[in-house]
Amino acid sequence: MLTLSIVLIFIVSILMILIVLAQNSKGGGLSSTFGGGGQMGGVVQTNKFLEKTTWTLAITLIVLSITASLSLDRPKENPESKIQKELMELNQTDIPNIPSQQQVDEFRKKEDQKNNASQPNNK
Repeated sequence: MLTLSIVLIFIVSILMILIVLAQNSKGGGLSSTFGGGGQMGGVVQTNKFLEKTTWTLAITLIVLSITASLSLDRPKENPESKIQKELMELNQTDIPNIPSQQQVDEFRKKEDQKNNASQPNNK
């Protein structure tokens, strides 16, 4: 379904580009090419046809885009990313233990006490 939607979106996009390029906001474009000098009705009809075709293709493109987005496969059970899943599966012992600031301060106090106790007082 998704592949079909993408192919149809591509085709509709190409057609829309061609139709828009055929139009000319200043009265030229395809409508002036097919309408002769004395045939104003043909020019008006061509302009109306191009405008209706443009709107039809635009609406078709929107509907196809929504259809394609709805047909995407989405995970239904757990919306975690692959990285989060790998981190969850990673063995906790492989991750090094990083001491907290409080543990670092306590360690420094103990080291200072050891150093002070081993040094004789020179007073």
